Amino acid sequence: MAQPGEIAPTGRRSVRVGVVSSTGGDKTIRVVVHSLVKHPMYGKIRRRTTKVAVHDPQNAAGLGDVVEIAACRRMSKSKSWRLLRVIRKGTAVPEALAGEG
Repeated sequence: MAQPGEIAPTGRRSVRVGVVSSTGGDKTIRVVVHSLVKHPMYGKIRRRTTKVAVHDPQNAAGLGDVVEIAACRRMSKSKSWRLLRVIRKGTAVPEALAGEG
């Protein structure tokens, strides 16, 4: 059962875990999702990275946070995922400040 303020995943919707890479838009975050995929012919395990736009209505997620996201109806051209919960707060330093000092 979902807590107040949380959105519960419904049915067989895809649920994934990723890291927030950008919080530039209002109510939108960019999440990087890593996955391991087996090569169909050679069998070697390969690492895949996917960037998805996620709907964050309360602007709760910050840069570097580990979040759980679920597939939902398309909200815009690129946004078809929604934020379920923030698993762990990140300690990422903004890129603009990382190069200084």
